[in-house]
Amino acid sequence: MFLARVIGSVVSTKKDEIMRGRKLLLLRPQLVDEQDPAQFRSGANTIVAVDSLGAGAGDLVLFCQGSSARQATGMKTLPIDAAVVGLVDTVEVLGHRLA
Repeated sequence: MFLARVIGSVVSTKKDEIMRGRKLLLLRPQLVDEQDPAQFRSGANTIVAVDSLGAGAGDLVLFCQGSSARQATGMKTLPIDAAVVGLVDTVEVLGHRLA
């Protein structure tokens, strides 16, 4: 699993029928900053992930990719590569609370 910040959403009016009604979020992975472990730094890539938990812009989430994404509840038959699997309350690194 990975940590990410929700930075937006994706709307696709034409898509595979099995994806109809699925909420798509744009995620920016969050990494612990090597220079200052008391804060995150944004990763360089963006991820489109299916969300069934109700995450919104600015939320910190847990997501998984690849075959692990399809193991999330209700995702087994979907043609996805990333899924939001948790809404993060807190993160603690080396005694520092990051979220």
